[in-house]
Amino acid sequence: MGRIATAAIVSLWVIPVSVLVNRIVPDPYMDEIFHIPQAQKYCKGDFMSWDPMITTPPGLYYLSLVHVAALLPSKYVLQLAPSFPEACSIAVLRSVNGILAVLCSIIVYEIITHLRPALDDRKATLFATVLALYPLHWFFTFLYYTDVASLTAVLAMYLACLKKKYLFSALLGAMAVVIRQTNIIWMLFVACSGVIDITMAHQKDSVEVDDSKASNKGTNLSALNTSVNVSSNLKRRKSRGNSKANQHIFYPSNTSSASQTLGLLHEIQAIVLSSWRIKWELLVSFSPFFFVLLAFVAFLLWNGSVVLGAKEAHAVSPHFAQIMYFSIVSALFVAPLHFTIGHALDLFQSFRKNRLLGFLLLFLASIASLLSVHFFSIAHPYLLADNRHYTFYLWKKIIKFHWSMKYLLVPFYVYSWFSIFQLLGKTRRRIWTLVYFFATSAVLIPAPLIEFRYYTIPFYFFILHTSINDCRSWLLIGILYTVLDAFTMTMFLFRPFHWDHEPGVQRFIW
Repeated sequence: MGRIATAAIVSLWVIPVSVLVNRIVPDPYMDEIFHIPQAQKYCKGDFMSWDPMITTPPGLYYLSLVHVAALLPSKYVLQLAPSFPEACSIAVLRSVNGILAVLCSIIVYEIITHLRPALDDRKATLFATVLALYPLHWFFTFLYYTDVASLTAVLAMYLACLKKKYLFSALLGAMAVVIRQTNIIWMLFVACSGVIDITMAHQKDSVEVDDSKASNKGTNLSALNTSVNVSSNLKRRKSRGNSKANQHIFYPSNTSSASQTLGLLHEIQAIVLSSWRIKWELLVSFSPFFFVLLAFVAFLLWNGSVVLGAKEAHAVSPHFAQIMYFSIVSALFVAPLHFTIGHALDLFQSFRKNRLLGFLLLFLASIASLLSVHFFSIAHPYLLADNRHYTFYLWKKIIKFHWSMKYLLVPFYVYSWFSIFQLLGKTRRRIWTLVYFFATSAVLIPAPLIEFRYYTIPFYFFILHTSINDCRSWLLIGILYTVLDAFTMTMFLFRPFHWDHEPGVQRFIW
């Protein structure tokens, strides 16, 4: 029932806003001027032509063909489109992302209920609905961009992996890579997450078997005492067992309170040893991911680059400041959780438990952040020249407000990352959090252009694995998202402007 409710609620804004956008902005805008003509060529059966300005693979266009084929019979009956190419109108192509946004909300609901099986349907529906309002995801639901399709494919891949359907997960991973090539990193992340879950579950089972054997050997039978005490002991054991079970099922990877206290090195050692013991099982389960990786390597060798077109403008660059921007942007999008006195005190207390280690980590993080913003902060020509993007104004009005500004923001970057680590540490193992950080870095650091759209997938993985359970926090986040969505869409639709050096209407966009 929760799935239907989530889909219905999301549809309530997807349909009317899509109609409004298509009515006010009927022509392709921004990157649509490349994507829409390319998709229409595919609709005409021309699969050999390619616009050299398009950087991503044609996965979205293939999905569009399926979508148009599904709509064609009804359009033919209603005499709206007598042929397949004519059915590939701008509105129809944009509606692909509308359908995918609804599907994505259902997938998010499924992931939430899988990770938190004790959560009731109403809360799960609320959480999934709020995440569907996430501004970067919500805005591009109504334009023909690859972002919504990319997120949907990656989350579907993750859900299949959580349900241990590894072959299907790898196939979805291949589809995600065909939509956007950087999703190969998220496919590897999902595979690593699956390996961590399997190996730690296998270790837990081994420990339980050993404990059971030791318990049987150490049992001293006393029939009379056992018969007198068994009833009360069973009641107490059942009560304790239920509470432990509830703690365990909140997130599948949390196996015991003792295992949470293990250091990162101990976790790595445990995973390596367990992986060796079940190496054939892991090889069979995760070999499909390996074949997708091999295919991607072959693509790199053939193409000579990660991107397909505009290779000079999207050359791989050591943009370490990008992960600093991601941390603070993600923290701001969950501001009711990150920037509270209670959360700041919790973070402070975690440093006090081990002052020496806490001070060392804080010092190293600060130094790394300072070096990143000083030596590896890239001002891409697109960022400096295009005043249609909000990042243009954030860069000009905040980061470039004064030469010292980028250094003054470092404490906020450091706080945001430590806050993210602490929230993930409440529900995930240290090794999982480390792999997440590496995956996020691998996706963002090579990107020379500051695009908040690139932060969507790592943000979703972060927020889905936090322990936000109270409705108040989610409602506050939902209000924040709604205000931002209303503002950005109002600016896009009703505050157009013109450039002196180029004809046509310009609009504000993320």
